[in-house]
Amino acid sequence: MSIELWAARLERPLTERETAAMLRLLPEARRERLLRIKQPEKRREPLCAYLILRHALWEQYRWRELPEIRLSSFGKPYFPEHPDVHFNLSHTAGAVLVGLSDRPVGVDIEHIRPVSQRTMRRLADVGTERAFFQSWVRREARTKRSGTGVGTMLDAETPLQPGEQFYFLDTFPGYVAGVSTKGGGPPGPVWKYALDEMMER
Repeated sequence: MSIELWAARLERPLTERETAAMLRLLPEARRERLLRIKQPEKRREPLCAYLILRHALWEQYRWRELPEIRLSSFGKPYFPEHPDVHFNLSHTAGAVLVGLSDRPVGVDIEHIRPVSQRTMRRLADVGTERAFFQSWVRREARTKRSGTGVGTMLDAETPLQPGEQFYFLDTFPGYVAGVSTKGGGPPGPVWKYALDEMMER
């Protein structure tokens, strides 16, 4: 199985009815975790990421429900009952990205936003926000694939290891996205949805 990718652009807030319906689709532990987010509007992106994951699992495996999700010691989510099915989620203001594969995969998407020159120079030695977030997305996706946490590349990005691959992805204007894998080929196209399209699926 190649790397399959889905992205959604979230152009509006979720209604209370949509939020309640999406929460009911989650495993209990995931639902309880999201309900601990005090500001309801901040639940939109993670809720939509799990909804896209659910669609992806249906399309690839015909699974009707999300299986149990656990976190590794570094916070990487995985399916304990399905160790051969690997996934990764990312969300930023107004967009989500989901990767699904038969080998470890890491994805990241970031909304390009203002960053101080000092921060850009200190963390990435670049001079534009786009270049900064390209560097950040590459680091984030790589560490999410390996499961080591972005702190391992916070000060500087390490070179790609033998067999390790990273690809930038075409998602939405104003965003930078990428996927990291090891030993696999290039990913296929990103399946892209607007929020209303996603809710109809």
